[in-house]
Amino acid sequence: MGDARSDAEILARASRHPELFGIVFDRHFATIHRYLERRIGRDEADELAGDVFRIAFEQRARFRPLHESALPWLYGLATNVLLKRWRTQTRHLRALARLEAERSDGYLESDGADDRVAARAERARLLAALAALPKGDRDVVILVAWEELSYQEVAAALEIPTGTVRSRLSRARGTLRELLAEIGNESVTVQCEPGEGGSDEQG
Repeated sequence: MGDARSDAEILARASRHPELFGIVFDRHFATIHRYLERRIGRDEADELAGDVFRIAFEQRARFRPLHESALPWLYGLATNVLLKRWRTQTRHLRALARLEAERSDGYLESDGADDRVAARAERARLLAALAALPKGDRDVVILVAWEELSYQEVAAALEIPTGTVRSRLSRARGTLRELLAEIGNESVTVQCEPGEGGSDEQG
């Protein structure tokens, strides 16, 4: 028979009895792994799920029992790990795009090379537009439009009100449309849910 104690009870004791954290791990690892796998694939999910629970173990004393279950907290940690990975990949892709653009200078386009160069250029334009957004707006765009999180999940992950998520996304959508039009890529859009307005309580 499983342990009948809630996650909140277990984590409250896990600071002094770290072995208890294994109960939380056993309860929720599969769920968090599935969440990550849906977004980045199995191979990377294996690595990042381990990172999430390592961070959770290190921060177990900071858990605040707003819920009896630790799952919302773990989702927030997983989302932040995903966001950090995405930023790292973005810097890497931008560097690759610059490198490939430099390599393509002075070469004749043949055997589909023109399509590859065009794809690199389009990717670089999108990344440049995202990089031009304020950090808070960019984070919301990444989580909503790329990671497909709900407004509530984004609010929990970034620790901001849901209304702030809506207003940041609305503002970012308009800014991206203008930026992408200026650099000749109007086809890329960021979708928002109906009724996206609302005050941005935290900017």
